[in-house]
Amino acid sequence: MSDVLLVLNAGSSSIKFALYEAHTEPTAEHLICEGGIGSLGHRPHFKVVNADGTTRHDDYLPEGASHDDAMAVLIGWIESTFPEHRLSAVGHRVVHGGALFDGPVYVTPEVIAQLRSFDRLAPLHQPHNVAAIEALAKLHPKLTQVACFDTAFHHRLPEVATAFALPRELTAQGVRRYGFHGLSYEYIAGRLPDVAGQAVADGRVVVAHLGAGASMCAMLRCRSIATTMGFTALDGLMMGSRCGELDPGVVLYLLEEKGMTPRAIEDLLYRESGLLGVSGISDDMRTLLASDDPRACEAIELFVYRIARELGSLAAALGGLDALVFTGGIGEHAAEIRRRVCAQATWLGVALDPDANANLKGAGRISAPDSKVSAWAIPTDEDLMIARHVWRLADGGSSTKG
Repeated sequence: MSDVLLVLNAGSSSIKFALYEAHTEPTAEHLICEGGIGSLGHRPHFKVVNADGTTRHDDYLPEGASHDDAMAVLIGWIESTFPEHRLSAVGHRVVHGGALFDGPVYVTPEVIAQLRSFDRLAPLHQPHNVAAIEALAKLHPKLTQVACFDTAFHHRLPEVATAFALPRELTAQGVRRYGFHGLSYEYIAGRLPDVAGQAVADGRVVVAHLGAGASMCAMLRCRSIATTMGFTALDGLMMGSRCGELDPGVVLYLLEEKGMTPRAIEDLLYRESGLLGVSGISDDMRTLLASDDPRACEAIELFVYRIARELGSLAAALGGLDALVFTGGIGEHAAEIRRRVCAQATWLGVALDPDANANLKGAGRISAPDSKVSAWAIPTDEDLMIARHVWRLADGGSSTKG
């Protein structure tokens, strides 16, 4: 029997997965299939596609099926569909590793308890990430599980880039900037030399991970030196339903003057704001770009404006800019958003090639040949990054703690 690795990304209403061959360090060519179970709690849809994009499985679970039910169905399907393979390990995307974890770790009861302590720092993600680990531990107590963290890539940010201007005792208690989307940024850092060349990879690069969750990262020699997200994944850019940067006085106003509860404010900032809140239409950029409603136009304009503002800030942190990289669902597929961002970055030296941008397939350059600052779009692959972490750890690496 040959070994396979399973990658899991559990959310509030879905479990996404990818299955990789594990006889060597995984690459994109080792992907067997991927998919997920969505609409949990309603009528869960279980769909799997092969590596070539063809549908392998398409079915529905009983209405009201839970996360635990879905996990049992998924594992059962893998074991029955691939009897010639042995599931050797599972890697989980875990959003928040706090100050404790600077790399992937084997999951133990102690690790689970530590991860649970971060639930309030990433309420959209962390509870569901950890619940998937616990559900799988019930099904397969002896199965190796590895937690991979979105915060780890930013673990060695310069101290000045992590500090809030708060009393030192709060900083000592962990109230600081952590940064997120690290698995995506780590993957892009590994791809940059091949796509853009070593000279670009070694330079001053800003990567914009734009999707339902959105952030930007300043890299120097492929290491994070500044990022837009902070203590939680709520800070920085405007997102699908998250507000991004917000004057903390607004929260005080909502508490004191509007009488809102902390939970109601949490729902407002995480689930009712961003593109959805400003447009009143949708949190999906595709829907907004296709709409002629003025509110959709205003939401897009604000989204681009915030990116442009943060780009200037990150370029200042780098002391200049050599390259801009777009990734994430919007960054990879929305040529119009890339065009608008680049138009607002002409002062930095970005000159877009309109044809290259409009016709890009996969990874490539979208700036003009004579652009002082080059611009690129590179699809990210967080699942593959997790699979590699799991393989390296299981192949003799050691777990890492901060």
